[in-house]
Amino acid sequence: MSNLEELAKKPLPDADELAGRFPAQPHDHKATESTYQEVMEKLAFGQSFSDYMAHARWTKDGGWQEKDLRPYGPLPVYPGTSVLHYGQEVFEGLKAYRRADGTIWLFRPAFNANRFNQSARRMALPEIPVEDFVGSCVDLVRADARWVPVKDGATLYLRPFMYASESFLGVHPAHEVTYLNIGSPSGSYFKNGFSPVSIYVSEDYHRAGPGGTGEAKTSGNYAASLQPQEIAAEKGYAQVCFLDGETNTYIDELGGMNVFVVYRDGKVATPQLNGCILEGGTRGAIIQVLADEGITVSEERIALHQLLDDIRAGKVAEFLACGTAAVVTPIGKLGGKDFELEVPTGPMTKHLHDVITDIQWGRREDSHGWCYRVS
Repeated sequence: MSNLEELAKKPLPDADELAGRFPAQPHDHKATESTYQEVMEKLAFGQSFSDYMAHARWTKDGGWQEKDLRPYGPLPVYPGTSVLHYGQEVFEGLKAYRRADGTIWLFRPAFNANRFNQSARRMALPEIPVEDFVGSCVDLVRADARWVPVKDGATLYLRPFMYASESFLGVHPAHEVTYLNIGSPSGSYFKNGFSPVSIYVSEDYHRAGPGGTGEAKTSGNYAASLQPQEIAAEKGYAQVCFLDGETNTYIDELGGMNVFVVYRDGKVATPQLNGCILEGGTRGAIIQVLADEGITVSEERIALHQLLDDIRAGKVAEFLACGTAAVVTPIGKLGGKDFELEVPTGPMTKHLHDVITDIQWGRREDSHGWCYRVS
């Protein structure tokens, strides 16, 4: 078990104990009823935002301060603001689920909080107390409860992030940092929901390299993925798969998702964490779910050429991607410079999707305490 998974196992105080750390400011321009209804009807992913945002400010001399909920809106950013020049920023993503009984829950918020701090350390940003991170989610969700959809499968997607907000031109860690947490009522990440996606393997570009920032959830890694993503889209693919930056041989991850290979002999494998791969909470949940069912996941280096040979030989039963936004998604086609292969789909991917979403929505026992009740 990784260090991050160990940290995520530490119990959190109840939401009532954390509530109020980010008190709400007056809000006189919430979304109108017509705007609200339009947003909740469409529920596109990440395109609309709720009324409030959590806010905190950190200074080198004063630490964390000015914690509150304030109206969602523009930020006072000067042209010299450090993040615009040096990219010192980290973020997270998690969801608030409204269950059938009306209660609202988060999934593995302690994992997100600890990964946020792991990313912060790599980017020379201050860590935020885990209880403050989760408290910002609690206060935001409670204040914006109307934005947590009732529609099946839809959620309020939360995006906590912090950035170097000091205005200076000089390469050193910022002495002032701003933390924000915003909410976006959202539907499915992929337009077609749970259906096979096509993946293009990039052999010319990498999202990260040894000693870099690959294991941090920071904007630069995603910026690095955008050009190859455009190239893949032009070729008719939905996502990009990146190879390791050292040998250009082994599969690392997609632009924002981890991957698993299910073999016909019963073996399940996923790329081992190597400092270049972002460790996902859904990835960890899948490994645990399979362990509960007596299946040990092999965390190993998966060579592209061997994977292609195994697909051609019929040894691969399923190839799947996972992440917070899409949960679990089957991969139906894998392409690259000189290959294009149809990948079989099977019951394991759907089973994992159903188990995890059933836990998230309270339809299945949560034996590992992953779900956290907000209200």
